Amino acid sequence: MIRVLDEQACLDLVRAQTVGRLGFVADGRVQVIPVNYLVDGHAVVIRTAAGGVLTRVSAETAEVAFEVDHHDNVGGHGWSVLMNGPLTPMTEAEMAAVEGGGRVLPWAGSERTLPLRFAIASVTGRHVVRVRNRPLP
Repeated sequence: MIRVLDEQACLDLVRAQTVGRLGFVADGRVQVIPVNYLVDGHAVVIRTAAGGVLTRVSAETAEVAFEVDHHDNVGGHGWSVLMNGPLTPMTEAEMAAVEGGGRVLPWAGSERTLPLRFAIASVTGRHVVRVRNRPLP
């Protein structure tokens, strides 16, 4: 059974996680990169390495997709949230104003000094529950 989630339910689910995926087109190819993030109001904040592909994408104020999901195979349910909007660079002053901004610590380590803001322009989400004991067609 699939249930469409409203925007508030989507944002609540996304706030409860810390890893999502940024999808974008660069060099003529669709790319998807996992990132650690923090929700700040109606935006998602990440840190990335200066000079990387996300630096180029954000400098172009490109439209990107951001996706977060979760599934519980034993419990037989899961959800997925997909958001779209622009990705732009932030100043350190803007990052300092983000409540909990110091928690945006990428698992990958190394220098991730460039803060980026993904402004949420649209949100869609679904919750899926596996139907048990359903006869096969």
